[in-house]
Amino acid sequence: MARRLFPGAWLRKPHYAQVRSSYMRMKYLFISWLVVFIGSWVMYVQYSTYTELCRGHECRKIICDKYKTGVIDGSACSSLCAKETLYFGKCLSTKPNNQMYLGIWGNLQGVIKCQMEEATQPDFGTDPEPRKEIVLFDKPTRGTTVEKFKEMVYGLFKAKLGEQGNLSELVNLILSFADGNKDGRVSLPEAKSAWALLQLEEFLLMVILQDKEHTPKLMGFCGDLYVTERVEYTSLYGISLPWIIELFIPSGFRRSMDQWFTPSWPRKAKIAIGLLEFVEDIFHGPYGNFLMCDTSAKNLGYNDKYDLKMMDMKKIVPEMNLKEIIKDRQCESDSDCIYGTDCRTLCDQSKKRCTTEVIQPNLAKACQLLKDYLLRGAPSDIHEELEKQLYLCIALKVTANQMEMEHSLILNNLKTLLWKKISHTNDS
Repeated sequence: MARRLFPGAWLRKPHYAQVRSSYMRMKYLFISWLVVFIGSWVMYVQYSTYTELCRGHECRKIICDKYKTGVIDGSACSSLCAKETLYFGKCLSTKPNNQMYLGIWGNLQGVIKCQMEEATQPDFGTDPEPRKEIVLFDKPTRGTTVEKFKEMVYGLFKAKLGEQGNLSELVNLILSFADGNKDGRVSLPEAKSAWALLQLEEFLLMVILQDKEHTPKLMGFCGDLYVTERVEYTSLYGISLPWIIELFIPSGFRRSMDQWFTPSWPRKAKIAIGLLEFVEDIFHGPYGNFLMCDTSAKNLGYNDKYDLKMMDMKKIVPEMNLKEIIKDRQCESDSDCIYGTDCRTLCDQSKKRCTTEVIQPNLAKACQLLKDYLLRGAPSDIHEELEKQLYLCIALKVTANQMEMEHSLILNNLKTLLWKKISHTNDS
């Protein structure tokens, strides 16, 4: 009866279902398209970031163009640009202007480091501007004698290091290194390369600490490109993953995961002792105090014997030099008085200028980095004492009374505690 009165009523429900089904398909199609679009965009941005980070071909071209025109020379130039026996391998760069690669030089393995200008971020609405090459290798000028060049180097060291140590001996060491072909004289192109390298804090520190165990050995140079010995493990902990996988791992989980991929505890203890020894090496050495301004696990590595090696020392600077850099910096708060990521001073509110005294010593920063690394998996019989010493270490302040005595006491206590526990093991 109802069907006769309303002949279209039985069709209404199927028609509604069809409309709803069509709407849901459109909705899922739109969501799928949106996911693909966002995923593709993220992948494109990450790929763009990777291509900015890894520009070894550009670095090689700039250096070799200068070498072939006779502007620069050095012990690695011929192998890099003429014989082509020095190759760029895996990219290790973390910043676009500091290019770093694993390298192969004949039958030797090393790490190639090259300086480049900061690349501009792409603006997708405009045509990209051509990159501007940094004006480099302009000193010393033609006609400069060796004696004059020695005076230039001495003056640079005095400005950076002050009247500390035997600066004349350090100048002679630089001249010996600059003589790339070992013919007993430094040519103008070799001097230009050496001068460019001396503008880099890391290179200067590597020369000063060449006889120290935890500094990678310098193998050669060409312009401001230089090659150091290969370090088997290029981070204190963690596992290297393809960037496409890194996209989908939350940062908190990534930090926890990094701690899973570490050596056994005795080996971690040996690596930690190496870091403590390096802190000793740069604390009031013959050329003054050097400050660690970027204490990161990515800047530390170790070899197959689990000896610590410094992978990146670009932000380890002479204390005197840092004071000159930061003393005239304007500030509103203490957050304006930071150099690198870890060198912090206070803001003088009356003058609106940064003070020059760094708050936290190197040892405190090193202990902060080592805390989770050492406490995870630490033997139960030393865990409590180790934790106590690490927290005492982290609490160190430069301004504290008798800081140097406390510094030495805590450093020796930590080294003794760790050595005592691992000295009888095969891992030591």
